[in-house]
Amino acid sequence: MGMNVLLVDDHVLLLESLKTIVETDPNIQVVAAIADPSSLLEEVQRLKPDIILMDIRLKSHNGLTLTKEILQQLPDMKIIILSGYDDDAYIHAAQNAGARGFVKKEQSNEELLTIVKAVYEGATHFPYFEASLLTPKEREVLQLVAWDQTNEMISKELAMSKRTVENHISSILRKLHVDTRLGAAVTGIEQGLVSAKR
Repeated sequence: MGMNVLLVDDHVLLLESLKTIVETDPNIQVVAAIADPSSLLEEVQRLKPDIILMDIRLKSHNGLTLTKEILQQLPDMKIIILSGYDDDAYIHAAQNAGARGFVKKEQSNEELLTIVKAVYEGATHFPYFEASLLTPKEREVLQLVAWDQTNEMISKELAMSKRTVENHISSILRKLHVDTRLGAAVTGIEQGLVSAKR
């Protein structure tokens, strides 16, 4: 089944270029390419795309503010922020706004399409740390680790076997480049992936 993508960028040339790149994949259809985001929320509600690719800086609007507004209405919407800047502050702001990914404009066409597909399938993508590749289930496990839950407690709470919990934790440690559960919890909290308190 194909994926429907909505593009938002107030630079028309970049918007057309982005549309061309995205549509090189036969499984992806661009349902709208929007240069003026003033009616974006209405368009998103009408078209219900699978993914929104949106520039972080728009002349009349802020991409992160628009992200928050969309997610208030459609909390499951998958939004990827596009930026010419890869400053940590922008990346964390995109995460905190609820975006599922952050893409630098200089990334290759192949990288962009790979990220779009990964987000569509449930992953997140933020530069510099593989934490962004945590699956939703791994995030759930990491959250419980951060709340000092044992593997047995996590197994009961998430209704999965202890072996599955152990596999998730091994994957989390590898992606976060840490060796211990405590290291994973600290890194997860620092990167805004999980909260410190229930």
